[in-house]
Amino acid sequence: MITSIFKKSTPINYSLMGILMLLFFFIYQFSSTTGIHSFADVLKTSGLLGVLYASLFFSNFIVKKNGLTKDSSYTILFYFIFLLFFPKIFNNINLLLANFFILLSMRRLFSLQTLKAPKEKIFDASLWIFVASLFHFWAIIFLVLVYISIIFHVSRDYRNWLIPFVAAFVVATLFVLYDLILDKAAINNYLQTEVMNYNLDYFTNQLQNIAFSIFAVFLVFFIFPFAFSINNKPLNLQASYKKVLFAALFGIIIFLISTNKSSEMLVFTFLPMAIIATSTIEYLQNKMQQEIILFVSIACGLFCFFSQL
Repeated sequence: MITSIFKKSTPINYSLMGILMLLFFFIYQFSSTTGIHSFADVLKTSGLLGVLYASLFFSNFIVKKNGLTKDSSYTILFYFIFLLFFPKIFNNINLLLANFFILLSMRRLFSLQTLKAPKEKIFDASLWIFVASLFHFWAIIFLVLVYISIIFHVSRDYRNWLIPFVAAFVVATLFVLYDLILDKAAINNYLQTEVMNYNLDYFTNQLQNIAFSIFAVFLVFFIFPFAFSINNKPLNLQASYKKVLFAALFGIIIFLISTNKSSEMLVFTFLPMAIIATSTIEYLQNKMQQEIILFVSIACGLFCFFSQL
């Protein structure tokens, strides 16, 4: 039944996901200790919801534009499920913005496979990654994905290797101007985030531990079969699928080394994991297996969400 709903991309599916996002977002907002009490809270809540919607549907645009999945709605379904695993992300505007800018960069990196305007795409991807790092410093690790993409597609032109430095100069210049004119503590605050923390003793309760453990099982269950099946994918998409795998790895690394560690920092893995999970579902020929995976995924997402309210 679930597969029959999401195996195609239809306006009904997108409307359903939009309604569910709105519903669960406000369930969390009204159950949290902060709540919505003023006009400023309304503006903040509207901004959070807008970034969530943009991330959800832009993820769908990325996979459809680059042919990473078939004509289904599984990607946005899995992206939404992964959001439910860690509902605190619904209140973390910095992580949501950082992740959205990483999505913008990934869109440009995936489109490099067409070899059209590669320099512009490399610049744009690098620029968005540096902007993302202003909201969460270790998002800068995704710059490695830029160079991996250059190796896959346009490594012969030495100028392509220098373009990320140009993007870094542009963002740094604008950030310094912001520091001088609007917030004189911005640079100091930014530099203070350049710290690694490998400790994993950050869980505040057992339910967060359970949600993290379930998500870790999903990572193992989806990533390893996907990694070994890349060589069976269409030749023109193998580089893109390798980039998906690297993106998931970098998302995990960001989680492991970030300071003020919390499970919602896994947000950087949500798009690559959604693509990997979708690929797994679409590869399976047995409809019963598809239904079981989708049912278990939805059930785990709902359990993690409501248990952490």
